Amino acid sequence: MSKYTTGELAKLCGVTVRTVQYYDTRGILIPNGLSEGGRRLYSEDDLKRMKIICFLRELDLPIDAISQILKEEHPEKVISLLVEQQENILAEEITEKQEKLEKLRELKSGLKSRTVFSLESIGDIAVIMEGKKKLKRMRRIMILSGIPITALQWFSIVFWIVKGIWWPFLVWVALSIPWGTVVSRYYFRHVKYICPECHEVFTPRFKEAFWANHTPVARKLTCTQCGHKGFCVEVWGGDGQ
Repeated sequence: MSKYTTGELAKLCGVTVRTVQYYDTRGILIPNGLSEGGRRLYSEDDLKRMKIICFLRELDLPIDAISQILKEEHPEKVISLLVEQQENILAEEITEKQEKLEKLRELKSGLKSRTVFSLESIGDIAVIMEGKKKLKRMRRIMILSGIPITALQWFSIVFWIVKGIWWPFLVWVALSIPWGTVVSRYYFRHVKYICPECHEVFTPRFKEAFWANHTPVARKLTCTQCGHKGFCVEVWGGDGQ
């Protein structure tokens, strides 16, 4: 079994020799033995214990608390809970950092796509980024809700052509019109648009938005703030209330 001197143990755990000696004086890391020259020697189990102590110190636990935990009948259970808790905290921090990194990359990409940009244009990009995921989620839900209607449409057309029976097509028409109206109203209650001229976020009239020429990310509308008519960028508008 390997034996470690105070210096070797300190190096393996990334601490100073004085720290190891301090833990010895506090009685939470007692050497396994002594060398012939009287030097403290630590075992593999001591090394594992030292790493646990270092971990608990990183959680800002005081020495007295660490001493009490290590004196428990089953200290591994308490330490396991602390490890799990720390793992969850770090996972949340990583997720937050990744989201911030994604936002920075999107902002960088947005700025590169504009030959001229201002504080207003940066604000526009920030608004677009903020609701991008929510917009994608809503659009995905709408697509999924339309699958049965689309399936019925193709079934009714094929049935009409092959069998000469047209009433399933009328059923599809009777269902698709109210479905389209409900979905459209739901959609336009949850989106807004940024005017490229005044940079204000506005809600267009339903009729104009419904019939307007559009792309996947913009729609040709009349700004309710400055009256500009042109393509306005679509953004998440909230819960629609």
